[in-house]
Amino acid sequence: MNKLDDTLQRAMTGIPECLAAGMVDLASGMVLSIKTVDSHPSEVFDMLAAATADLFQGPNVVAIEKVFKKSRGLPESVDHHYFQEIIVNSENLIHVFLRGKRQQQVVCFVCRKGANLGMVLTKARSAMPAVEAAL
Repeated sequence: MNKLDDTLQRAMTGIPECLAAGMVDLASGMVLSIKTVDSHPSEVFDMLAAATADLFQGPNVVAIEKVFKKSRGLPESVDHHYFQEIIVNSENLIHVFLRGKRQQQVVCFVCRKGANLGMVLTKARSAMPAVEAAL
């Protein structure tokens, strides 16, 4: 995953006040790569993977997506998800979660709260093709 590590590191340098970036595989529930300016215990990364999976495919999210598909006349088997991006603002940080085009990977970028949210989103979105190509 060296290529993915390098690509995440490059993405971080282009995103305003970015402190960390990671990619989670929703199918396996594993962190595929993570880059951060600080050191963290491995348990934090395991929790990140679990929390990301809950955000994008927890039981309530799946139920909401089923309702959306039904109301729009789409079959349940369509591999499309309505929740593509989730932004979480904590006390000191902005967490941007972006679902990949293949729908099974999510990239998370963590930035300082003082960063311009519009620029964080723009730069994070523009980094996604390179990150996904690095898989």
